Amino acid sequence: MLTLTPDATTAIRELLSSAPLSDSGGLRIATTRHDDGRAGLALALVDQPGAADEVVESDEARVFLEPEAAAALDDKTLDVQASIGEDVTFVITPQA
Repeated sequence: MLTLTPDATTAIRELLSSAPLSDSGGLRIATTRHDDGRAGLALALVDQPGAADEVVESDEARVFLEPEAAAALDDKTLDVQASIGEDVTFVITPQA
């Protein structure tokens, strides 16, 4: 299961608190396909998880993983590389 670092947890909590979302809102990660067929990930703040989403919660930071993203990130950690003002750069690393 995807794990969150303390920095990622803090960043997600701050994003959620500043967004006009319901109390059940979270950061959703879903897979995407580029024009050349390569897979990617899309992040979005949403009011609630999708029906089949896996929910990862850490200290009031909620991450919703669509099924394909959940499988791809099962052995990964979500961290923050940089945070400048309201801009946050998330990175995904292998679990230690």
